[in-house]
Amino acid sequence: MKLRIRGNSIRLRLGQSEVRRMLNEGIVEESIMFDISGRQRLDYVLCTAANLWAVTASFEDGCIMVRVPNALVREWAETDQVGIESTQVGSDGRALKILIEKDFECVDAATESQEDAFPNPQLEAACRPAGGMERSR
Repeated sequence: MKLRIRGNSIRLRLGQSEVRRMLNEGIVEESIMFDISGRQRLDYVLCTAANLWAVTASFEDGCIMVRVPNALVREWAETDQVGIESTQVGSDGRALKILIEKDFECVDAATESQEDAFPNPQLEAACRPAGGMERSR
């Protein structure tokens, strides 16, 4: 699972095995270690919740916790839907944008592994000849 934080937004991108884990187990967890002792650590967790109606995010004790209603995860995981997007408004009125996406293969030359990424629809379209006909090989 990849984590991106920018301004007042959080974005989580999941590979195919992580999406399956969300569907089957209801949780995906990662950690970033900032020191050898493990005391300086940031955990981030994406999990399902049966009693929720909307996506929520919280931060406590060095852990970012994003909770998603079961029904939203099921629909997202079992269809070609790319992402789940939500906005959480805090008590001060500021909005936190939350985006959970399937991680697609990079179009350009990527330095990180693409092994677990979803096939990129843009790459598939680029490889298809004009008229939508498949090339014979």
